[in-house]
Amino acid sequence: MPKVRQDAWSHEDDLLLAETVLRHIREGSTQLRAFDEVGDVLNRTSAACGFRWNAEIRQKYEQAVELAKKQRKEKKRSEAAFAQPVVKKHSEPQQPVAVQQETQGTQETKESITDLSQVISFLQALQSSDHDQSELNKEVQKLEEENYILNQTNQKLQTQLDSLKEDYQAFISIMDRARKMTMFEEQDVMNKPFFRMEKNGNLEHLAK
Repeated sequence: MPKVRQDAWSHEDDLLLAETVLRHIREGSTQLRAFDEVGDVLNRTSAACGFRWNAEIRQKYEQAVELAKKQRKEKKRSEAAFAQPVVKKHSEPQQPVAVQQETQGTQETKESITDLSQVISFLQALQSSDHDQSELNKEVQKLEEENYILNQTNQKLQTQLDSLKEDYQAFISIMDRARKMTMFEEQDVMNKPFFRMEKNGNLEHLAK
């Protein structure tokens, strides 16, 4: 199952990452293995762990990193001293200066390789961050388009509503005029005089 966790790092996540990296340094392991271990625990990619370590956490643990490196060197010295056979001091051959320089150069090369691995891990994490940013930009663009469509729809509905209000006001005005006309007609009918013809041929006004 691919690791797709993208939520924010908690304090406990940062602490786990720092402790794991320091432990791997003390034990003579690489930081990449530490990133892999933390990634498996937190369901994050190794690149994401490397980016988090180099960008946010490492500067807070610089003294601890230096102390872990010293402990690693002391551990290697102890293991080497324990593995060497016990011989008399005068019979121990002294290494030539060239051999000592070669050994020192080898150690520096190993440390350079470790630093290069950290750089590669950082670049991979940065690439992953750029990919996430690109996805976020696409999502923002999509939301902006949807917002534009909703605004257009809202304006259209508002125009229709205004038109309905105008039609309603016109209908009310027509109804009001019709009501007044009906009242006037009824009043005219009520006020209109009524006459009838008498036997003698004269008109007689009839009271209502």
